[in-house]
Amino acid sequence: MSPILSRTLAFGVAFAAFAVVWAGVQSTLPVENGSGSAFVGEAHAAEKATIIPMPRVAAAETGKRAVAIFAGGCFWGVEGVFEHTKGVISVSSGYHGGTKRSASYQLVSAGITDHAEAVRVVYDPRQISYGKLMQIFFSVVADPTMLNAQGPDRGKQYRSALVPLNAGQAKAARAYIAQLDKGSYWKSPIVTRVESYKAFYPAETYHQNFMQKNPRQGYIVRWDMPKVANLKQHFPAQYRAKPVT
Repeated sequence: MSPILSRTLAFGVAFAAFAVVWAGVQSTLPVENGSGSAFVGEAHAAEKATIIPMPRVAAAETGKRAVAIFAGGCFWGVEGVFEHTKGVISVSSGYHGGTKRSASYQLVSAGITDHAEAVRVVYDPRQISYGKLMQIFFSVVADPTMLNAQGPDRGKQYRSALVPLNAGQAKAARAYIAQLDKGSYWKSPIVTRVESYKAFYPAETYHQNFMQKNPRQGYIVRWDMPKVANLKQHFPAQYRAKPVT
């Protein structure tokens, strides 16, 4: 057999093998243009909700506006869920825990800062309480048993944390984690921390309202739309179809 023919056959075998592997990969990718019913099925297979009771200890809240900060992995999904929550006025993605100088996606995503990807939620306490926001967070947003990780993401920047902004929130947050610990709603222990507030630095503009702007982006379809689907299914009274911007 000539060297040219030998190389040609070898290339053909390699290409055929690649085609088989690629077909398998394609079959496992999220379907971005499927029907609504097919999407919901995929959604609930991607992220399992764990519905838990409301906190027994409430945060004392007054006025028309309050602010809460949550860290629960990639901020795209956390932001997306709260944007679909009634009573929420606005949501912004950002960084909490590190310095202003290190508050950039390039540094935070590399895992070399003290920041966590977080969201700042402005809400109306007359319509939704801090306790209900925490219940939604632990039920459909973040798995509190994953240490420095959420979904497919790994690193301390993806840790789950509650960041109280006042004494009432701090008391309610600590009491709720203790309540959930005793309830044994998850097989593994809770590792979500209550972190003292330092400063919240808004993320880059292209991260804001990311799910709304990129509904067919692969990561959004696979990991974050399921969270919104779970909010709609398990918290229908708090779900709103049109998200805040």
